[in-house]
Amino acid sequence: MNKITKILIVVVTCLAIGYFSGMVTRSAITDWYPTLEKPVFNPPNWVFAPVWSMLYIMMGVAAGLVWNRIDFEKELVKKALILFAIQLALNALWSYLFFGLHNPMLAGLEIIVLWLFIYETYLQFSKINKIAGYLFIPYLAWVSFAAVLNISIWWLNR
Repeated sequence: MNKITKILIVVVTCLAIGYFSGMVTRSAITDWYPTLEKPVFNPPNWVFAPVWSMLYIMMGVAAGLVWNRIDFEKELVKKALILFAIQLALNALWSYLFFGLHNPMLAGLEIIVLWLFIYETYLQFSKINKIAGYLFIPYLAWVSFAAVLNISIWWLNR
């Protein structure tokens, strides 16, 4: 399998997971989320879909670049891709906890674990392919912001 195919497979996988995570959020965005007190820095709802779409594409490209090195650094690549899969699952779980269960506190705790896995994935990806590591920096920054937002929403609504 060539590099482009690997990248496309992971990008489509990430976008699919993002789509299914979005399904959990759709009804909550219209009925539950508007009832919450939010901090002044809360972005408008329309910002989230394009930002997450771009982040999922960047994650997929990064993972595809790492996957492409499997023949040269098998154990390192396997470890990095396992971390990638875990952080992607945690990413989806956050949507379920926050929007599905309407539980900002539990989602706030989970997003800290998610951030740690994203950071570790970033470190592992950077060892294998510098561009893959760089592609994870906006994701790490956005989840840092999302964590502050999540915890602020919890605090304002406790």
